[in-house]
Amino acid sequence: MKETEKFKGLNGNLMAFKKEVDNADKVTFAGIPGVCSPFAELFAHVIRDKESIFVAKTDLDSARKIERTPLGMQFAEKANPRSSVVALLGGLSMPQYEVDVADVQKMIEDILEPGGKLIGLCYMNMFEKAGWDDKIDFDCIINGILNGEIYKRD
Repeated sequence: MKETEKFKGLNGNLMAFKKEVDNADKVTFAGIPGVCSPFAELFAHVIRDKESIFVAKTDLDSARKIERTPLGMQFAEKANPRSSVVALLGGLSMPQYEVDVADVQKMIEDILEPGGKLIGLCYMNMFEKAGWDDKIDFDCIINGILNGEIYKRD
């Protein structure tokens, strides 16, 4: 894969994702509950005019709609995870969660519609560090780099 664009900040990250799914009607996110699920809700918020689904790890029976509520984006009723866009969240590739890349590939085969788009959403080069960028045929990886400081009173 080659770099095609740069972005800055969280808003740039969200807008890069929104641009990549512009032509989709439905996006299915797959990730680690509690770690990736808040990110799925955040990304779903910027595409709230589209149907969004969350799958825990690779468990298709866990698929839930992500709906807009007065309190923000929330998981709701069971849903069909089959979609024209599948967005894998970086936590899946973190070793401590022991997600087998073969199971991820099988899930993709089961839910990504023909001609669909496979997107990786990660931070700090997670997919590259795990070697998943060579094992999974991503159409696009949106990778954010986080930097920060802590300030305290003297």
